[in-house]
Amino acid sequence: MSAAVLIVSADAELLDDLLRLAAAADVEAHVASDVIGARSAWRDAALVIAGPDLSAELADRAPPRRPGVILATSEPDVDGVYRLAVDIGAQDVAPLPDAEAWLVERMAAATEPAAAGATTIGVLGGRGGAGASVLSAALAASGAGRGLRTLLIDGDPLGGGIDLVLGAEGAPGARWSDYSERRGRLSSAALHDSLPTRAGLAVLSWHRGAVEPVPAETMRSVLDAGIRGYDLVVADLPRQITDAGAEALTAADVTLIVVPAEVRAAVAADRVADMARRYTRDLRLVVRGPAPGGLKPAVIAESLRLPLAGVMSADRRLAGAIERGEPPSGGGPLNAFCTRFLGGLAQARLSTRPAR
Repeated sequence: MSAAVLIVSADAELLDDLLRLAAAADVEAHVASDVIGARSAWRDAALVIAGPDLSAELADRAPPRRPGVILATSEPDVDGVYRLAVDIGAQDVAPLPDAEAWLVERMAAATEPAAAGATTIGVLGGRGGAGASVLSAALAASGAGRGLRTLLIDGDPLGGGIDLVLGAEGAPGARWSDYSERRGRLSSAALHDSLPTRAGLAVLSWHRGAVEPVPAETMRSVLDAGIRGYDLVVADLPRQITDAGAEALTAADVTLIVVPAEVRAAVAADRVADMARRYTRDLRLVVRGPAPGGLKPAVIAESLRLPLAGVMSADRRLAGAIERGEPPSGGGPLNAFCTRFLGGLAQARLSTRPAR
């Protein structure tokens, strides 16, 4: 029961409210309707929520002090409520119904597994057709191939759908429209269980047909759940930065802007890079070759004032593989770039981890 919330109360009305909130948080709840049951489960519960009806008796039994104890009450103004909270070692009092949203978030947070958080990569095209979606899918497939729990997010409502790049358009599972009303904390387990998977990675894309833009709050909830529940999150983003796109750029550890080795593409990418710099902390350039006019990647990087992350060399097999619905993984120069890049990020993350 280490992942469960312990509810200590015999008040039927309060129990109904707390079990409803536990269901909203998508967490397991264990009810102790007497103090003996509460004592046996007290230490191992992820979070303890006690009602006033049993708190005085519970305090008499002097339960071991522990973090994560809340006194929930529908009558916060009753004399002695805060005294009871102190006596049972509660760190917070949750007045209902005002604190319902807060309590749902506390339940969800307490039962989430502890994790360092995912490495998050945003990918932008310097111009239309630059290859950002293909690079996003290839990075995600490469991460999954390395054994990383990987989430690929399609943040471009006007793109063709990144699930098509993976051949996952027919896979069952949730799309953006299923999360359109989502606000606040989202369980990472619930997100993972709801999404289509392909080639060992989870993908969140769009239904076919007309789409509505993703609200910023929804993107924030999905990204937060993804960062908590995965090792790698890759977001394919539109060049015209939406509110949701700005959320993803802000959350990204690193953002890649893909630019074909052409003069006009470099000029267009300069405008995209200027917008992206407002939100992302680490913006890097990926040049897609070959260069029809001999334009060097280093020259493009200098003109855009960006560090060069690498070059995506042409791969004649790639276009056919994508048309057949085969994820862009395996051999070839694109996979080689992804392997090097992800390896470099992993090494950088290890080098900045605090010493134990």
